[in-house]
Amino acid sequence: MLRIGHGYDVHRLVEGRRCIIGGVDIPHDKGLLGHSDADVLAHALADSILGACRGGDIGKLFPDTDPAYEGADSLKLLAAVMEYARERGYEFVDADCTIACQEPKISPFREQMRANLSRALGVDVEQVGVKATTTERLGWEGKGEGVGAWAVCLLEKRA
Repeated sequence: MLRIGHGYDVHRLVEGRRCIIGGVDIPHDKGLLGHSDADVLAHALADSILGACRGGDIGKLFPDTDPAYEGADSLKLLAAVMEYARERGYEFVDADCTIACQEPKISPFREQMRANLSRALGVDVEQVGVKATTTERLGWEGKGEGVGAWAVCLLEKRA
């Protein structure tokens, strides 16, 4: 049986934080605000996996009220989500992700993001797609106020 999942996440860009997207620490004058490292891409992908295996959302497993997850490495959280799905009999098939931001520029880091995400999931890099859009300066992403990410994934239930 195949299951599709969709995930969406957003984090505000603020001064004084690191800008970690897809496990890459991107040099930028602003970073993403959140309880963990605020990796918007890893969070969206984790939510898509949880959606496909009907596990709720990332906040259910890793609540932002729990001090244990303050500053957490989101790639480790993503790996834990994939382990959660595997424990329920699901295997990862494929994912496609989109990042929306006017800044920072994503293209120089895209391949490293794919490699980081695939490593966290324990899958081949060809199973993880990452792309970006600027939104042509429209909306909060286009104004440089934050970064949004969407992910869809396909899981297969083992017999």
